Amino acid sequence: MALEDLRKSEMMSHLMDALKAGQDIGHYGRLTFVMVARHFLSEDEVIQQLTQDPDCDEEKARGLLKQVEARGYTPPKPDRILDWMNQQDFPICQPEEGQESCNVYKSLKFPPDVYNKISSYYQNGAN
Repeated sequence: MALEDLRKSEMMSHLMDALKAGQDIGHYGRLTFVMVARHFLSEDEVIQQLTQDPDCDEEKARGLLKQVEARGYTPPKPDRILDWMNQQDFPICQPEEGQESCNVYKSLKFPPDVYNKISSYYQNGAN
């Protein structure tokens, strides 16, 4: 069920298709995938998806997941994804379809703590 939930996002569906095809989605593609997928998949499922990337073995995948969890990263905003895409070859999303194709918040429902963390960040940053 969780994989189907992730497919509601054009970007996540694109990343999963690329991984399934054995493509290297780049560092920022993997980072984006983990930042989003960890809220929908088990640790083992995230690792299984990432290790389909020829540049990502299990050790590298686990390290990335642990880093994202330790730092409490929330899923990135579209402008951050577009910035990251300029730093690698693989297209994380399809910007020619508009910035919304990079917006995971539009199509996915995250746990309440994700929205609370984002809200808290902006409230504290505004003071």
